[in-house]
Amino acid sequence: MKVKTQSKKVNKAWLNQHVNDPWVKLAQKEGYRARAAYKLKEIDETFHLIRPGQCVVDLGCAPGAWSQYLRRRLSPEGAAAGALNGAIVGLDVLPMEPIEGVHFIQGDFREASVLAQLEAALRRPDGSSRPVDVVVSDMAPNLSGVESVDAARVEHLVELAVDFARQHLKKDGALVVKLFHGSGYDGLVRLFRATFRLVKPLKPKASRDKSSETFLVGIGLK
Repeated sequence: MKVKTQSKKVNKAWLNQHVNDPWVKLAQKEGYRARAAYKLKEIDETFHLIRPGQCVVDLGCAPGAWSQYLRRRLSPEGAAAGALNGAIVGLDVLPMEPIEGVHFIQGDFREASVLAQLEAALRRPDGSSRPVDVVVSDMAPNLSGVESVDAARVEHLVELAVDFARQHLKKDGALVVKLFHGSGYDGLVRLFRATFRLVKPLKPKASRDKSSETFLVGIGLK
């Protein structure tokens, strides 16, 4: 019983913190599905990554807050609906409620068949592949609680995102990935530095203080 009581206290404390979170309130006010939209917003405003006319791939897109932000950035009027100047392809293992103008694929990025669907979505009507301007990845594995196991899972997802970027990004394109401080972090920074001309880490203000998450931005393929 003691364990259950403690668990209830933790859940109640988290719920209370979540409900009173200023970023959660702002997301509700501005029509975003999650506070995560403001993480991408700060990254974009810092590095000026997203512009109308681009082709953007959103990996790990559910529930859709990043895709919503991208959709507004690619809209001539900054609107959540209507005209869209560009292309957005989102992918996640979880389902996502539709977002106007976003091509969503449900599947595991680690599977070749799902990757083939993503590549097919990037083809132009004439069959040629459309190069990608920006890849953003909020992918995170299901955490086991075993630090070494979780670090390896995160590392694998980041490596897959880097490999996809190498094959599909424009030469001056950008990749944004989520990762966590801990074992494996330094190795992923080295991977980024070997791949991109400019590499910058950023922990957005909308990230929770206690979270070890940070974001790595790579711009310009070597």
